[in-house]
Amino acid sequence: MRFIFIVMLALYVLIDVYVFRVLRGTGRSFWPYVYLFVSAVIIGNLIVRFFVINDEGGRVLSVSKSYAIGFFISFIVFKVFFLLFFSSETLIRFFIGGYKRLFGSDEVFTMPDRRAFVKNMLLGIAAVPFASMLYGMYRGKYNYKVLSYTLEFDDLPEAFDGYTITQVSDIHCGSFDNKEKIQYGIDLINEQQSDVLLFTGDMVNNKADELDGWMDVFAGLYAKDGKYSVLGNHDYGDYVEWETEEQKVANLEDLKGRQKSMGFDLLLNENRFLEKDGQRIALVGVENWGGGHFKKAGDLQKAKQGVSKDDFKIVMSHDPTHWEEKVLPDEDHFHITLSGHTHGMQFGIEIPGWIKWSPSKWRYKHWAGIYESNGEFLNVNRGFGYLAFPGRVGIWPEVTVIKLKKKLV
Repeated sequence: MRFIFIVMLALYVLIDVYVFRVLRGTGRSFWPYVYLFVSAVIIGNLIVRFFVINDEGGRVLSVSKSYAIGFFISFIVFKVFFLLFFSSETLIRFFIGGYKRLFGSDEVFTMPDRRAFVKNMLLGIAAVPFASMLYGMYRGKYNYKVLSYTLEFDDLPEAFDGYTITQVSDIHCGSFDNKEKIQYGIDLINEQQSDVLLFTGDMVNNKADELDGWMDVFAGLYAKDGKYSVLGNHDYGDYVEWETEEQKVANLEDLKGRQKSMGFDLLLNENRFLEKDGQRIALVGVENWGGGHFKKAGDLQKAKQGVSKDDFKIVMSHDPTHWEEKVLPDEDHFHITLSGHTHGMQFGIEIPGWIKWSPSKWRYKHWAGIYESNGEFLNVNRGFGYLAFPGRVGIWPEVTVIKLKKKLV
């Protein structure tokens, strides 16, 4: 790990040397040194936060550590675009010089000088992604969006025609730093006045005590038919080096108790029935089950015990890989599966009807929004909070509202 860090630091310094030389070539004697100062502060803060200061109770991802990561990633983005644009421009000038030497009147090979206009244009373009990242840290992470869907089913009980579900996922309260903004998000959820509220995992980053100071906020979430939850991979405390296994177990039990005290009915591989006018639909709550190396505590067979094949079923399962690998192949028909987990990588471009892209698609086949297969639906919520990078760019925090409709024959 230390060797990898040293290599990355060396690359960081080499890139700084290149950027410094290019900036000096623009004729602005002051700005190259400003750049070096900012770069040194950012990498220094990252080193101090992760290797010197054990702040905020030793949390793996404290608020200050998240911001150190955020500024580092933002500056790396600037460096990458800077290198991309200026190295491409250098390559173009190299070929122009070679062409003039071979086919023109030049007796010796010389590269054309950079034009001032081109220099300034490339600098401006490289700064746009950097500014976007900073905006994502300042405002984007609280740019809550309500996404509404209407799903129709032949076998939906008539009593539930028009029934509304609000889904929230990936709160990650250990990352929060602005109670007023979070309260705005909670109020927005309550304004939907849905019949039931379903939370699909990752209440915390790692530890139950991250909820200190936030429990009253999330206790304010309300739906007339109740609010239900399942666990996500971060809720188990697997990413913390506990001194004893007993501490880890106690942390999970503490989280379960806190969810109960906030009014959530936590489903641990079990189910509940929502009843209305003598009819019912089933909520099937599965513990985290993720493809690859993620925790596989979920047991769909156990969770569906007592639910009949004819019941209308809604599965709550944090990781969307569970849908394709376990839910769809099951002999039972699960009408809707609600997941989260991906965050849409908190970065991407979405223009409804035009484009939907995020690096998350390289890791997850189903990474955001509604998917359908053989009459079974999956919704992957983009998440309410944020993790590691303390911001969102293009992939905004989401509140999902799903209306159930009886399909007309």
